[in-house]
Amino acid sequence: MAHARAARPARKRADRYHHGDLRRALLQAAVRTIGAHGIDALTLRAVGSSLGVSRTALYRHFADKAALLAAVAAEGFRLLRVQLEEAWERGGRGGAGFDAMGLAYVRFALAHPSHYRVMFGADVGAAENPDLEEEGARAFQVLVDSLVSQQQDGLVRRDDPQQMALFIWAAVHGIAMLALDRRLEHQHTDGEALARYAVGRLRTAIALATA
Repeated sequence: MAHARAARPARKRADRYHHGDLRRALLQAAVRTIGAHGIDALTLRAVGSSLGVSRTALYRHFADKAALLAAVAAEGFRLLRVQLEEAWERGGRGGAGFDAMGLAYVRFALAHPSHYRVMFGADVGAAENPDLEEEGARAFQVLVDSLVSQQQDGLVRRDDPQQMALFIWAAVHGIAMLALDRRLEHQHTDGEALARYAVGRLRTAIALATA
């Protein structure tokens, strides 16, 4: 009998995680739920239940659904920033790096649709979520900095880089949303193909006039 009791492993409580694991697990569960059922279907209680965690453990990390969505959006902007920075550097900066960033943006949206829809479609105020506000600003600043760098190299016009960045973002964001909503399928193209065309035209539009 003693041997049988010793052989039976102690059952681990579902809500007992190593430090930091529960928050990550909650974010991942939220992303899965959004991908399968949409943002409106997400509830904090359902996410917690899917992981078998207690309500007390759940609320230690997120006070409500808005807080969870803000965390998903902040993570999305962080991932986007990293991919844009990597594309800029791998592309060798300059015009080629700019093109690579445009493609990386659309590829990110297609690879992380749940994050992307929360980043731009959820009713989450950045002002009430400092992490989200900071990550969103840092992601946008990567584009601004790339334009300033190209201005210094004499590659693009001396317009306000913030305004140029908004113009470029509006274009690639539109392509990303059309691709996510599958609006391009009947046009015999896809998000990446349209993005390749768009970034070339955008680069022409912002190029320093030579005449």
